[in-house]
Amino acid sequence: MPSPVDSPAPGSVTPQPWKARAWQELEAARRRTLDMLAGLPEAELLRQHSPLMSPLVWDVAHVANYEEQWLLRALRGPSLSDPSLDAVYDAFRHPRSTRSALPMLAPEAAFAYAARVREAVREHLEHLPEDSPLPLLQGGFVFGMVAQHEQQHAETLAATLQLMTTWEYRPAARALPRPGAVPLHEVFIPGGTSLQGTSAAWAYDNERPAHPVHLAPFFLDAHPTTNGDYLVFVESGGYEDPRWWHPSGWAFLQSEDIRHPLFWARLGPRTWSRRRFGFVEPLPRDEPVQHVCWYEADAYARWAGKRLPSEAEWERAATGGSPGPRAFPWGQALPTPAHANLGGQAWGPAPVGAFPEGQSAEGLWGLLGDVWEWTASDFDGYPGFRPHPYREYSEVFFGPGHKVLRGGAWASAPVAVRNSFRNWDLPIRRQIFAGFRCARDVP
Repeated sequence: MPSPVDSPAPGSVTPQPWKARAWQELEAARRRTLDMLAGLPEAELLRQHSPLMSPLVWDVAHVANYEEQWLLRALRGPSLSDPSLDAVYDAFRHPRSTRSALPMLAPEAAFAYAARVREAVREHLEHLPEDSPLPLLQGGFVFGMVAQHEQQHAETLAATLQLMTTWEYRPAARALPRPGAVPLHEVFIPGGTSLQGTSAAWAYDNERPAHPVHLAPFFLDAHPTTNGDYLVFVESGGYEDPRWWHPSGWAFLQSEDIRHPLFWARLGPRTWSRRRFGFVEPLPRDEPVQHVCWYEADAYARWAGKRLPSEAEWERAATGGSPGPRAFPWGQALPTPAHANLGGQAWGPAPVGAFPEGQSAEGLWGLLGDVWEWTASDFDGYPGFRPHPYREYSEVFFGPGHKVLRGGAWASAPVAVRNSFRNWDLPIRRQIFAGFRCARDVP
């Protein structure tokens, strides 16, 4: 729950103008949410399509309630809803598998609530000063937090729609570049001290503070592991050989009878398909593999004689070892469709090598977009971590139970990806849009 309006931060400086960007990002997130759910019958919006995911309409009212709490009440704006809604839409109080039994708002009421909150936020934003010394408003932090939150739920909605089998959801996808064959190779990353983390205005607490890390030299694959690469592992018996698997991963594999990535299907001795939303199509071997859990990524890396990179190694590769801040692999320019496959309009990964403008300084491709990349690291706070503005965003998930993912997926919004951004999930999660790339020690 939000605290009262923060007191001014000691020694705070006048931030740069942020209000125009804040409104633009809030509206972009809302358009995406509405477009994704347009045309779905009420029954599908209310249905629990998987115990792993909320009913679609729960997410709609949840993002509205979160927005009301942080952009209105926490900033001394109006309170629009019955406080009982706070409990219904509290993500920490109710596991996803139980949310269909809650007294949720019906779809029409949920969308109306979201619109009502947004209009009140628009009016309230007009009266907020650009140069407020309040920590929540420094650089527009709390507005960036809410815009990113809604975009992260849009990605969650996409995962739910992928799991949906009671309605044929066939979105119109943006065409993607189709490059020729791309040689797969490793890139040498020199060792030394680099900076991990950021102080960017819209960064989350778990990305802070920026701090030096020392790394030994290593090799990192220039591209994420592709479906074609991973298929060799599957067809060579990788899922039947416990040598490659973490013991907990092997137990998970056996308990769930898993023999290949989620949504793959074998049609013949050498013929495979995948289900992508309402489409069943031949498995595209030149795209990054997705819908693999951490255990599957780790097993492949072992089988290939490699390993998963640590998140510090991944971030060092993304920043190129630059002594100054480098927000994205290609530099400081905000992501565009020429840099990476982001924003959700493609509804799937692009072939590797599709975005030459998105290369890092050292020749690594696809570090942002297409698929989240599992790392070897447990999710924990950086040295000097301080929760802000509430513990439940990051701190309650710290520890060995969650693994870090980096880079963002095709379903991730540009506003919510950067070199320093840290995602995390349980090592058994397969419904998320996650893949990986491998690393190797220098002999």
